[in-house]
Amino acid sequence: MATAGAEARRAVFLDRDGVINRPVVRLGKPYPPADLSSFEFYPDAPAACRLLKTGGLLLVVVTNQPDVGRGTQSRDVVEAMHRKLQQALPIDRIEVCFDPDDVAAGGCYKPAPGMLLRAAEALGIDLRRSYMVGDRWRDVDCGRTAGCTTIFIDRGYLERLRSAADFTVSGFLEAAELITERESATVGRDRP
Repeated sequence: MATAGAEARRAVFLDRDGVINRPVVRLGKPYPPADLSSFEFYPDAPAACRLLKTGGLLLVVVTNQPDVGRGTQSRDVVEAMHRKLQQALPIDRIEVCFDPDDVAAGGCYKPAPGMLLRAAEALGIDLRRSYMVGDRWRDVDCGRTAGCTTIFIDRGYLERLRSAADFTVSGFLEAAELITERESATVGRDRP
């Protein structure tokens, strides 16, 4: 894991479904889109990503895709969605966990922090100076375990958070504006 210091980078870890793209909501619970034609970005996603990149932050998507592991979704379809995402948005890295049983302490399936830890190691990210943005309890718990500031996008699902997020917002652009304001306030404190 990256250590704090001048060389360490800051990142915004983003859940995919419900943050960047619209999920399919059934009975108050979100699910990933079934095919590429259903993979639709929220209108504020491009502006939110640009704002964060302008602030010098890495953007890392961290997404559970258990339907692949369960055999109800094609890995090829998920990879096509990720190609579309990387072509349209300035995403630096995508971490995916297909195994819903990989929830051990170092596991990859959120709420386990494995995807964040892996990206931090690969990109030299200081997790304590980074953010986790998500729309479900798994995202909040994952970010908290990894040591990130957590931002919950409340989409009104019929599920509760298991632990409180540091901040709650109504959309991705609002989260990006909050992060940008916080980063602007700390610029002077981070420099000698």
